Amino acid sequence: MSNSPRIPFLCLSVIVSLRPCVVGYHTGWPLQATKLHTRRSPMQLTVKAIGGGDTRDEEGFDFYSRDLQKQITLESTEYPVIDDDVGSKAKRWMKRPFQWIGRRLSKPPKPGKLILLRCGQSEWNANGTFTGWADPDLTQQGIQECQHAARLLLAEGYEPDLVYTSRLKRSIKSAAYVLSELGTLFLPLQKSWRLNERCYGALTGLSKKETAKAMGASVVQAWRNSLKARPPPHSKEDPYYPGNDRRYADLSDDQIPLSESLLDTMKRTIPLWEYKIKRDIANGNNVLVVGHGNTLRGLLKVIDDVSDVEIQEVNLPRGIPVVYSFDKNLRPQPAGKKLSQLNTNAIFLEKPGLLQEALKQQDKWREMVPGLDEDQIRPQVARDRTLVDAMQQLRAEQRAEIAITGVDDMSFTAKDDTHSPLGNERWDDDPSEFEDWDEFSGDEFEDRSSPFLSWTPASVSPVSENKRPALKESDPVVVFIRHGRTAHNNLGLFTGWEDPPLAPDGIEDAKRAGRILKQHGFQFDVLYTSWLARAIETGLYVLDELDCPWIPVIKSWRLNERNYGALTGKSKAMIANEYGEEQLKRWRRGFKIRPPPVSSYSINYPGNDFRRIKYVKDLRVSWTETINRSIEQRKFQIHRKFPKTESLHDCMKRSIPFYTERITKEAIHRGKRVLITSHENALRGILMHLCGIPEEAMNQLHIPNGVPLVYNLKANCITLLEDNESDTQISIEDFGPAAKYLFRPCELDDGFFEESTVERTEASQQVENDPVSDTPPRINIEEDMEIIVSRDTDSSTTPPMNGSSFSELTP
Repeated sequence: MSNSPRIPFLCLSVIVSLRPCVVGYHTGWPLQATKLHTRRSPMQLTVKAIGGGDTRDEEGFDFYSRDLQKQITLESTEYPVIDDDVGSKAKRWMKRPFQWIGRRLSKPPKPGKLILLRCGQSEWNANGTFTGWADPDLTQQGIQECQHAARLLLAEGYEPDLVYTSRLKRSIKSAAYVLSELGTLFLPLQKSWRLNERCYGALTGLSKKETAKAMGASVVQAWRNSLKARPPPHSKEDPYYPGNDRRYADLSDDQIPLSESLLDTMKRTIPLWEYKIKRDIANGNNVLVVGHGNTLRGLLKVIDDVSDVEIQEVNLPRGIPVVYSFDKNLRPQPAGKKLSQLNTNAIFLEKPGLLQEALKQQDKWREMVPGLDEDQIRPQVARDRTLVDAMQQLRAEQRAEIAITGVDDMSFTAKDDTHSPLGNERWDDDPSEFEDWDEFSGDEFEDRSSPFLSWTPASVSPVSENKRPALKESDPVVVFIRHGRTAHNNLGLFTGWEDPPLAPDGIEDAKRAGRILKQHGFQFDVLYTSWLARAIETGLYVLDELDCPWIPVIKSWRLNERNYGALTGKSKAMIANEYGEEQLKRWRRGFKIRPPPVSSYSINYPGNDFRRIKYVKDLRVSWTETINRSIEQRKFQIHRKFPKTESLHDCMKRSIPFYTERITKEAIHRGKRVLITSHENALRGILMHLCGIPEEAMNQLHIPNGVPLVYNLKANCITLLEDNESDTQISIEDFGPAAKYLFRPCELDDGFFEESTVERTEASQQVENDPVSDTPPRINIEEDMEIIVSRDTDSSTTPPMNGSSFSELTP
């Protein structure tokens, strides 16, 4: 990186930037010295503790405090991160008096713990570049640091309940790696700009060494270490100016910094601590904050009341969690004889420096043993079940035997699968797609060998063959993606609510979906997903490809896969041997037929997953389970009615209301662009609602893994997207016989034609003003109601469609 041309321009700002800066929050309030008052709000006392002094009279400060509290509330409640009751408002209001009485009668909870973790090493940390609000990715060492931190938390028994992070990629991905290692990706995660790193202004993107050589080490060190000195500010034309980034579109101009001192950075974290994190801890939640060095130091300064001078000596190493315990008044408890740092009460879970030595040793191992896999030198926190391991080993052995002998010993199976009840139930033998699939019966489709020739309408085809009404950047859109493949999918096991991670090919499924969406210019405002790791990971990989991991991610159990009850984790052959082939058919093909339920004491019963059940607020209470578990625990313990088994109809009864009552109201009606990563049966229900798919055809709809389905709300139709970088394309045949309902022709109302008339007029005016072309635009209305604004041009001058913008997309 050559940054030297920018450095001389910074010299002009040195004298101004080194003068004593005004210490305050970016709100536009002038800071004035006033007489001390005897009564102050907690926010006022906190600002004084961090070094701001008494800045306002009592009335003005209370208004300022209430305004900040309102900001924090709006930031955290735009999308509720925990499921609320999806029922009627009247029902929720009726519950409130009882909830209030319950809170008054119950004992106040014991305060939770605060876990602070600095994000892993970024690419710019590694090459010595001023980073600030720029957004480089993590390095491999940074990923290892996060995984190591998670293992330290596991070893000490710390389990976070809520997670806070900044809006910067390195912090968000650090939190994701920690939660993945802990097996708690389902936890609510709030991304706040108040936890962003210090804004280095015009220094952002410059080499630290080159800047120090050009301007003097003392000047650069003063910017870096002085509590109140600000570096030269951004210009608004600077590519690193945060105001040009859409992730900060919800912030006012006063909230977007041009440059920040250490004190500025620390002060903007105060409202988040006072009005969110502190209250979460008071309610008994263990809170994990994954942030940056300077913002975490701001929290340390507030919690421990560290002086301005002493806070400059406090340092938080990467990869080592720092833990606070609190008494009932939320005062930090002393660390005692445990490892801590001077001037703080925080407990360090490991001595700094040990991790770096271990990482160096790993690098030496890699040099000595070429091809050494990362998983071979670190323990696995969560392994697949023994059955999965055994079946994977069996598959590997069979592949090895075929490779050695050249003979496939599996060739003795039935030659005519159409007469075998448990034969090949697909048009291609791809076991990776198996999770819940139903056979095609001859009485439902006349031509079994080629079921698509008789009914596929001409208008049903991929984008390149069926041009649909163009989707504008302002149009609301919903994109559905089924999660990538897992080991259970590849082995043909019923997965349900089991929680295996993505397999390597499943990770590629998710990344490919993200690349396809990026090719067509898609952007999203919010992601909805289930509580299961495979769906969450798929969404995170897609967002990473789109370079927008900072958007809100809402996780709900209502988007979980169908609960298969006692069939969970078993293969089709195992179930057929235990219950019979005909019974297996009925469970899989019946719309309202439930498999056998699991026991209340089974590991597959969702109510036994104590990490998740605390977040379920929208299931009615099971009094039988409540009584039994209260007797067992010898204390009153409310237990909700979690499903022990589900039919396809049961699964849809929870996914469709979540879409109509939650996603539609809080996102779609507000013009948000929505991404949903979920599971086949949950998506089937939503698509059944949107596309009018009849019940009898639902089991004949297959949704391939990792394929984006674009739903145009205006035209009320589903579209497939081309992968411009691949020769293999997904076609409607991959969706099964019920695809004729899914890919029906678009509905165009009168408003669409009126809008097209306006566009035609505007296009005509553009042509009149265009001296290059004399060819007027034309409107083509074809049989499938396609409307195209085009111009007759020579084909040799027509630009290619690859990499088209979002406005050019024709779903």
